[in-house]
Amino acid sequence: MKQNKLRVIKDFEKLDSDIQEQIKLVYPYGYSQHLIEFKNKDNETVFALPFETDEKIYMVRMSVRKAMQLVEDDDDYDDDGNLREDIREKYEDDHGDIEYLAENDNYENIEEE
Repeated sequence: MKQNKLRVIKDFEKLDSDIQEQIKLVYPYGYSQHLIEFKNKDNETVFALPFETDEKIYMVRMSVRKAMQLVEDDDDYDDDGNLREDIREKYEDDHGDIEYLAENDNYENIEEE
């Protein structure tokens, strides 16, 4: 992967749907436990979910409460906050050939038993 990637801070809702789906594959059990804290350009503390593609490093801006609400309101996740298996399979079919997904630290490719 390139070293000097564009760094983007963006709200989850403003991301392209393909990127949202890829994030769900990387974080199938929710986002809140994966948030990192950093200072923005105004020296304010911000929480964000890291996600890296070949061209960009996304910092998906969200609070812990927002992260939990996103999963709760999303029909792609079950009542326990886990990505539904049928949705996971669909997204893996759609995005499974993207190499950078496996390079994201939290990507968990679950094989059927």
